[in-house]
Amino acid sequence: NKDVTANNMSGMEGSLGSLSAITSADSCKQSTEVNEKVENWKTRFDEDKVALDDRKKEYMPLVNEFYDLVTAFYEFGWGQSFHFAPRKEWESFEASIYRHEYYLSHRLGLDKGKTCLDIGCGVGGPARNIATFSDANIIGINNNEYQLGRAKELIAKSGLSDRVTFKQSDFMHMDAIDGESVDCAYSIEATCHAPDKVGVYSEIFSKLRPGGYYGTYEWVMTAGYDKNNEEHERIRKGIEIGNGIAELLPISEILEALKKAGFEIVDSRDLAPLADDNTPWYLSLSGSCSLAGWKHTRFGRFLTNRVVSVLETVKIAPKGTTEVSNLLMATADDLVEGGEKDIFTPVWFILCRKPEDSARDGEESDGED
Repeated sequence: NKDVTANNMSGMEGSLGSLSAITSADSCKQSTEVNEKVENWKTRFDEDKVALDDRKKEYMPLVNEFYDLVTAFYEFGWGQSFHFAPRKEWESFEASIYRHEYYLSHRLGLDKGKTCLDIGCGVGGPARNIATFSDANIIGINNNEYQLGRAKELIAKSGLSDRVTFKQSDFMHMDAIDGESVDCAYSIEATCHAPDKVGVYSEIFSKLRPGGYYGTYEWVMTAGYDKNNEEHERIRKGIEIGNGIAELLPISEILEALKKAGFEIVDSRDLAPLADDNTPWYLSLSGSCSLAGWKHTRFGRFLTNRVVSVLETVKIAPKGTTEVSNLLMATADDLVEGGEKDIFTPVWFILCRKPEDSARDGEESDGED
């Protein structure tokens, strides 16, 4: 399909444009300097100063600060689909990313005429690819102004503005979406940022029509994780700090939260084992890549870091930009370690369904209050 190929190619385009965004103060859409945001960020994860419950309460500024700081780096180093994927030896990094998105679309049964929510849509890469693949209508939900601006700009260039739209909304309170108004919903490595898993899943549940499906790729600690193991704890903490996550949870707690929200679990499994032995989901962070994908390898991250450091020194990039690059370099190593030790996965797939008879106890009692 030429349209699919064209949109896929545009999804990984613009390395120079993304590097330009890194060097621009506008990339953070903030009144304070990047350096100030970095210092705020460090404070939020200092357990001597900020308790976990307080960090959860501050999830929105925490998440917005994180994506203000890193979005331009993500685009430059990764593309416009900010997620991982299990990979086969015979496919490129880019091909695995698209396949991962198309698999989600397939499992949701998306096709022409259906309307689907993209929860935490980033800059719209998956929404664009899934809309092209399925012919469905996608509504992207995001509360970050900078990312929404990029998403709207990119979707306009793709010619898909009639089928892909974006709304600024907190996914804990999606007031921009009417209740029971969409056929299905998906999230790709997004709800890990939610401070209350039952809360975010209940909000998604409320927007689905009865019988609607919700598919998600979740970041979780696996059964191999031991909270009493100091090395495991260091890795978990590093992933949380470097990715703006208040707390990573085991899959058992994620599934329980979905059930409490009212969902029926249709399928739940880690897709990481589907990758070939030589091409795990973390391969592109650990070393090997295609010529086009060199930027997200250790060498590519180091080279980008050095370039950014020079640009900051000569005052082309905002002060603090190198610190952001350092943060991302460190968390990339934590992610690789988590994958190698099999204590963390970012590709746990869950498909669940809102029952046809969707009335829950809490909803039934509303009319009696």
